[in-house]
Amino acid sequence: MNFEQIAHPAPVPGATRQQAIADPGFGKLFTDHMVEIDYDADKGGWFAARIGPRQPITLDPAAAVLHYAQEIFEGMKAYRHEDGGFALFRPEANARRFNDSARRMAMPELPEELFVESVRQLVLKDRGWYPEIEGGALYLRPFMFASEAFLGVRPARQYKYMVIASPVGGYFKSGAPAVKIWVSRNYTRAAPGGTGAAKTGGNYAASLVPQDEATAQGCDQVVFLDAVEKKWIEELGGMNLFFVFDDGSVITPPLTGTILPGITRDSLIALLRDEGLTVREEPYSIDQWRIDAGTGRLLETMACGTAAVVTPVGTVAGPDGEFTIGSGGPGQLTSKIRERLVGIQRGTVADGRGWVTKL
Repeated sequence: MNFEQIAHPAPVPGATRQQAIADPGFGKLFTDHMVEIDYDADKGGWFAARIGPRQPITLDPAAAVLHYAQEIFEGMKAYRHEDGGFALFRPEANARRFNDSARRMAMPELPEELFVESVRQLVLKDRGWYPEIEGGALYLRPFMFASEAFLGVRPARQYKYMVIASPVGGYFKSGAPAVKIWVSRNYTRAAPGGTGAAKTGGNYAASLVPQDEATAQGCDQVVFLDAVEKKWIEELGGMNLFFVFDDGSVITPPLTGTILPGITRDSLIALLRDEGLTVREEPYSIDQWRIDAGTGRLLETMACGTAAVVTPVGTVAGPDGEFTIGSGGPGQLTSKIRERLVGIQRGTVADGRGWVTKL
């Protein structure tokens, strides 16, 4: 599918742009352009791919997304390599997960090659927005929503797919060497048979009250337990977890339908096994987490996701008290595996698996 190129009548002036990206924060600043592709079941599917000025969306007040929450999204980053070129990290995995989410939310699938091409188009169009700061990247947000105007409860027949981009720096505001997380006892993120494995906005909306609770307790993130027994660790509000033990083994909670299958998570499993570690995908309880941290059997806990990459967890707090993991700071393995993953993403470490797609 060819992309129509729509000229921007008033892009941000270069000097203003450079000043803005010198300290972009995370998710507050946006580039000049966006991608749009329309879908209509009655017109045969996807049509009218275009890239043009980023601008407000005109939406009918009866649009299905506003009433029945048919909406999905992805999060990914583009990196500038030392040769000046740009690259994506495992974009085909994002494309597959996007379609997995679409199926669960009764939405049309987008061809994987069209997904990747849409992201490529936007990165190259807005490459001047790349922040040349430590840890800087172009954060990319592909998303799709139901745009048909109707008030009947059924899957919509019209959708809009879009991509926007945001120059970003570090994810966590605290700047601490390790994050502190809050165990949610009153709220759960997802239940068996629900939408926990889909990257849909409702899952994140459900996490906002417990995240506010975590913030009020001086924590950076909230960790959710399972909805049935309320004892098994699942994931943070937007990140997966790994537990590193003194016998050379690592545990990460299994993908049983209630946890988002993180692409960073999948990458870490492979990289940890490269280090000779035994990685097991199995349940791990909050009580065992506390015990293992206390005895020293648990050496490190790391959280991972596209936005924060790999982040050490130093302290775990909850209504029944708190405990510290290791020294409370970054562990050796967490630091090593983060350095290797970031190196692959940014082109300074050899990519032996074809994970990097150069644009």
